[in-house]
Amino acid sequence: MPKVLLVDDDRNVVMLLKTLLQLEKFTVALESRAEEVLPTIRREQPDIVLMDVHLADADGLQILAEIRQDLALAKTRVVIASGEDVSYRCQQAGANDFVLKPYSPDHLISVIRKVLLA
Repeated sequence: MPKVLLVDDDRNVVMLLKTLLQLEKFTVALESRAEEVLPTIRREQPDIVLMDVHLADADGLQILAEIRQDLALAKTRVVIASGEDVSYRCQQAGANDFVLKPYSPDHLISVIRKVLLA
């Protein structure tokens, strides 16, 4: 089963996404604290990271930049989600894909599967 690391600080969103992903047969790891994202990626070794662009204590694009600069993590697949269309900024920052909120569960799963197969 592919493992997804959810990086979001909204508990309601996290619980809904966790349930959705588990129903789709993904293993799910969770992280809400920006300073713990890189250590959690190292520890959990997810197949893909689904990260909100707006976190309470950081900018998801800054975290993405840190992931891309770390030689051990640079190839980590990252999908960024946001309620505003920052797809170009995400692409420039090195995201594998972007999903605009609100998105349908089917759309999110198809994006995740597409990135995993790429």
